[in-house]
Amino acid sequence: MAAVFSELVVDANDVPALAEFWRRVLDWDLTVQGEDIELNAPDGSLPTILFQPVPEGKTVKNRLHIDVSPAIGSDQESELARLLALGAKPADIGQGDNSWQVLTDPEGNEFCLLRTPV
Repeated sequence: MAAVFSELVVDANDVPALAEFWRRVLDWDLTVQGEDIELNAPDGSLPTILFQPVPEGKTVKNRLHIDVSPAIGSDQESELARLLALGAKPADIGQGDNSWQVLTDPEGNEFCLLRTPV
C-alpha cells in the first residue's frame, strides 16, 4: 500500500491574494478554512493546494515548485501572456534556454509553464 498525495501546502504572507492568483491560474474552487484557504480541482480530485499564513517572507529559491501547462486549445505563448496579466513575473534562476518558462507568483514562488498542452 502507498501513501496518497493529498495536499500541497504553500506558506504565504497574504493568503487571500496568493490563493486568488492561483485560483485564477488553475480555475479551481476556493474554500476558506479559518486563516487558511484551500483550492480544489473542480472534479474533486487530489491533491488540493492549501495556503497558510506565515510571518516571514520567501528568501531563497524554492526546492519544490508547481509546473503548469497550457490548456488544450491554447499554447505556451498565449498562456504566458495570460499568466503575466494575472501578476506572474518572468524569473531567471539559471535555467538557461529551455522549452519551459520560469515565472514567479506574486510572493516570489517559482513555477514553470511547460510548452505542451494537457
